[in-house]
Amino acid sequence: MGIDRPDDADLPANEPADSSGDAADATADDGRQARREQIEPRYQQEYYDQLRAADARGEGPPAEEQPEAGQGSKEGVQSQEREPSKGDDLAENAQRVQTSDLGAVAAMEVRAPAGESSEPAQSTSAKPAENSDQAQTSSWAETAELSRWMWGEYLKRWPPEERASVDSADDPPGSWRGEGERTLDSDDNARIETECDRIEERAENIIMPALRDVESQDPDRCLVGFEHLLKGRDRIKEKVYDNMQEFDYSAAEALAIVPDTIRGTFQYEEAHYTEGVYADIARLEEKGFELNVLKNSWSNDQYKGINTQWIEPVTGQRFEVQFHTEISFEGKQLTHDAYERLRTLQADKFEEMVLEAFQKKVTAEVPIPPAAADIPDYGREQ
Repeated sequence: MGIDRPDDADLPANEPADSSGDAADATADDGRQARREQIEPRYQQEYYDQLRAADARGEGPPAEEQPEAGQGSKEGVQSQEREPSKGDDLAENAQRVQTSDLGAVAAMEVRAPAGESSEPAQSTSAKPAENSDQAQTSSWAETAELSRWMWGEYLKRWPPEERASVDSADDPPGSWRGEGERTLDSDDNARIETECDRIEERAENIIMPALRDVESQDPDRCLVGFEHLLKGRDRIKEKVYDNMQEFDYSAAEALAIVPDTIRGTFQYEEAHYTEGVYADIARLEEKGFELNVLKNSWSNDQYKGINTQWIEPVTGQRFEVQFHTEISFEGKQLTHDAYERLRTLQADKFEEMVLEAFQKKVTAEVPIPPAAADIPDYGREQ
């Protein structure tokens, strides 16, 4: 079950629930500290400036007075029966400085004393584009933190150690057995092992240097996940078995059509994503590689990104190149284990529903770069 999404890199499993909580707490603490460093000095300075102005007029804040309900916004102030005094404003700003919930502080308005300029409030919106990017980054950080917690809860409900393991104890020597009762006899398994050795040589001598050269032509984006350039051999053998069953192919023929035994990923800034994808596709074609398939999944609700399949014409070697933003790549990593579990077809209906809902929750928060969804698919019908 699940979506027909491109196969992922062999990413390391998410950390256990007991450790993921610690990591999330550390991330949250770092985020709060960063916000504190940005927010506290500003509110403190405003408070002290207003306090000096009040002292010059012979006024001061009431010693024990706290802001009344509704005074945190303009609407609340207007709803009061009396105009707020300068002392009310000073006490309110002092409370802002002292609050431990900096998220709430960031959301509050900076209100100048009555009758004075409200220009300080404009400082929070002086750079709308920059603030929008910061808000987007903050929103994704919260999504990622929540997603790790959700996955930890999933692992408590469905512990991997309780799943049935692959038992090959009674199989003939040299044969292979994978998940879902997939098997290869000793001869086919030996052929695949030999071909995998050749694939590794092509990756090292042809594909990897070409991708690195393309990367060097644009400093504004980079290759990521390069340590997972080669698909794991067990996963390759699973695909070989499936192709043999579906097309009645030999093991060698079945391996020859696996499109992603070698994988690379380019990562872009969102603002330059679309133009970067077009440029890098052109660069790969200039290298002599043949584009076979382009699948655009930016409109998908369980995976966002673009996956392309290529052929190296001299050896016939197929390989995959994915195109991501930083956030879409992290979203793929966060949902990788859920995708892998769905792919095994071993989850019951309830577990499938939970896994698909988890993928949709994470993917829904991934921003779509400008015009990325308009990049056309290619070759899928072929």
